[in-house]
Amino acid sequence: MQRRAWVVLWTAVGVQFLGGLLYIWSVVGKALIKSGWTAKQASLPYTTATVVFVIAMVMMGRVQDAKGPRFCATLAGCFTGCGLIISGLVQSPLLMTISFGVLVGAGSGSINVSTTPAALKWFPASKKGTITGVVVAGIALASILYAPLITWLIGAYGVSKALIIMGICLLVLMVGCAQFLANPPEGYNPNTASSAKSFGGSDHGQDADWRGMLKSADFYKLWIMFAFSSAAGLMIIGHAATIAKIQVGWEKGFLLLIFLAIFNAAGRFLGGTVSDKIGRINLMRIIFVIQALNMLCFSRYLSIPLLALGVALAGLCYGASFSVFPATTADKYGMKNFGTNYGVIFTAWGLGGIIGPMTAAVIMDSTKRYNLAYLVSCTLLVVALLISFTFRTFKTAAPRAIVK
Repeated sequence: MQRRAWVVLWTAVGVQFLGGLLYIWSVVGKALIKSGWTAKQASLPYTTATVVFVIAMVMMGRVQDAKGPRFCATLAGCFTGCGLIISGLVQSPLLMTISFGVLVGAGSGSINVSTTPAALKWFPASKKGTITGVVVAGIALASILYAPLITWLIGAYGVSKALIIMGICLLVLMVGCAQFLANPPEGYNPNTASSAKSFGGSDHGQDADWRGMLKSADFYKLWIMFAFSSAAGLMIIGHAATIAKIQVGWEKGFLLLIFLAIFNAAGRFLGGTVSDKIGRINLMRIIFVIQALNMLCFSRYLSIPLLALGVALAGLCYGASFSVFPATTADKYGMKNFGTNYGVIFTAWGLGGIIGPMTAAVIMDSTKRYNLAYLVSCTLLVVALLISFTFRTFKTAAPRAIVK
């Protein structure tokens, strides 16, 4: 049985890695603009995909809870692979918005809710953070492979054939890997005699559905904290190359995205492991403090090494949030409806994706600098930090059975 648990875990990591398709769009969009598309037309499929991503997490979370991870991950593979293949066959911005924006976006969102819940159910409650961090680190590493791969494919075969090739490969690989995902059998209890230090609160030990979760005041506090902390990371991700050009006159600032991806992945793994040791809310406070100070100092990063340091800290904190918030959701509201519940919590990331990058863009257009944007992000992180102190202190909770 323990061997099966590890098979499910590493399959979840692999599916997450394969599903990091949204990272390829900056390369694809650039190639489409060169072929005659406008910048607005080239950005529409990606923008649509990010919106559908969040919606799919909510909808497919319910499917995962009802039908299981294998069914949900198989659908995710079909959406992703077919979406890429169709994108390679069509030429118009509208059709590619449907094929890439809707299908690939739905596939990416479905991957998130079909992998983490399955892996968590096989391991003890004391390892929730670590397991979550390992799984979500997979997608953070995807850009390290996908960016150079899609660049090479486009150079060798053109945009259309590159998308078709990737679509066929991912359809086969993702659907094949999905067959190894499964919930544990009825009555399976991974917990041992050891206790788990978790997020405090009276809800621990109860399996709430999304309606019950929405009646909890803690849900809204967690949602705001996730949105505000995500905004800072997404602002840096969306503007890293331009920041490098404006602040240090470096034309190769896109290389910072690879650097950021490495620390993003490290943050996801370390964040989950550390939160198991010191507690979720304690780690959140550390994340908010480090990121707030980083944003406060970001305008002073006037050399490439200093800017790289700022990007590394942003990636580390952003990645850590992606492990601590799903683990907290499992702690607070149980595993039975985790897919749906985390899908609802994850809508906060969608808001962060609007607040961070868009605020920075508006400020940059009006002032030609990002200094005010850094201060706005710092303020949001301070607000998140203050909210964290409204939670009750941690307590050691006896482990409970994971509900299938």
